[in-house]
Parts: sequence; C-alpha cells; structure tokens
Amino acid sequence: MSLLSLRRVTKSFGGLTAVHSVSFEVDSGTIVGLIGPNGAGKTTVFNLITGIYRPDQGEILFNNTSLLRLPTHRIIALGIGRTFQTIRLFQNLTVLENVLAGCHCRMRCGAVSAMLGLARHRKEEKKAIEQAMNALAFVGLEKSALQQAKNLSYGNQRLLEVARALATEPKLLILDEPAGGMNEQETAALIDLIRKIQEQGVTVLLIEHDMNLVMRVCEKIVVLEYGSKIAEGSPPEIKANPRVIEAYLGTEED
Repeated sequence: MSLLSLRRVTKSFGGLTAVHSVSFEVDSGTIVGLIGPNGAGKTTVFNLITGIYRPDQGEILFNNTSLLRLPTHRIIALGIGRTFQTIRLFQNLTVLENVLAGCHCRMRCGAVSAMLGLARHRKEEKKAIEQAMNALAFVGLEKSALQQAKNLSYGNQRLLEVARALATEPKLLILDEPAGGMNEQETAALIDLIRKIQEQGVTVLLIEHDMNLVMRVCEKIVVLEYGSKIAEGSPPEIKANPRVIEAYLGTEED
C-alpha cells in the first residue's frame, strides 16, 4: 500500500529546473533510498515533500491527502518527520529540550495554559518528557539528556536529530544524509537503528551517499540525475543498471 506518492513533480528556480517530472511511490513499512550525484535534486524533492518548497507542477499525496497547500507544521502533524543534511539543533539547549521541541507538535494546551500552570498542561508536559526520554533511549542518548547539544560528538548530534524527528510520532521518517560525517562504526550502528525504526512500523525514505549503507538497508532505490528520475528498482537492479553506473562513474570517453 502506497504511503507517499509523487506524481510528475516539477520545481524550477529561475531558469534552472531542479526537479523535472519526478514520479515514485513509497509503500508503507518499507525503506526506500533516493540517490544520485551531487546536484541531482534529491534534497529539493525532500523540501517539496515537507512543504519548504511548493512544486510548480505535479501532485504529492501522503495517505491519499494532498500536501501541496499545507504548511510545514500541518505536514508534520499528518505524520512526516525529517532530519536535515546539515545539522539543525538548538545547540545551547539540552539534549532533552531539543527532543521536547519535536514533542510539542502533538501537544494541545496553548500558551495561556502554560502561563497559568493549569493541571492539564502539567500532565501534558510530563507525558512529553516521558516521550522525549523514550526517543533518546531508542537512539542510545538517554544518559546525555541534560548535556547541551553542542557538547555531543558529531555522530551523536546526528542521532539527536533522529530522536527529535521520532518524537513527532511520524508515519514516514525522511532522513537527509544521516551517515554524513560518521565513521565506519557509527555508520554500522546507524544501519541497525534504521532497521529498528522500520520494526516500529515507521516507513523510511532516505538520501545517502554511502552506497554500502543504501545497498544494505534499502528495499527499493530511486535514482535521480539532473533533476530527472533515471532508474528505480531493488538494490541488485540498481547496482547493475548501466544508466546508474554512467551517472556515477561517467562513460569511458568522459
């Protein structure tokens, strides 16, 4: 069953077409990779899905609901969480406070309840802290909850972003180069974490340049080049696809 569907999505910036008529589907419960050379349009696709950009043409459906006119916070509330290619944490806040920022999209009490210290707000805040700690435990950072985010190692900052995204209770988790800057040991742990996320019933869509990670963890791979889809299939199919090989390695003449 398709959870996310892109149908002939196009996005241009001035005279540059960053994404051209791209279509693909992400089935519920799967791990799908979106790959391609630098400048292929991968992050633009993610930004279109999450409402940062709006497509010039095409349709994006999530659970059969159009995302085209929805603001980012509504898209998150529908069940799409994401991380970013460059780390975007509140560096001077604690690890726990960073994850609580993700929990707040599910909270119902407003600013007035918080200022008055109403019982329902205290109850909701307590639940959010429990939820945040569970997300930190899931990624292995619960012992760092009271540290400032800036004091974490680079790899753990990446994991903190995953924890914050998980705290939004996503049905679809979008990961933008989650292994970027990680060493081999950290990458192996990330592979295990992505599989654990899938086991929790969360669908995963990821951009990643580490082809070893992509081939080991993804069930389907979509390949972009110059903003257009050039291939789609299983890891063995993609690995043997001449157009993909040419896109990454170039022709002998090149």
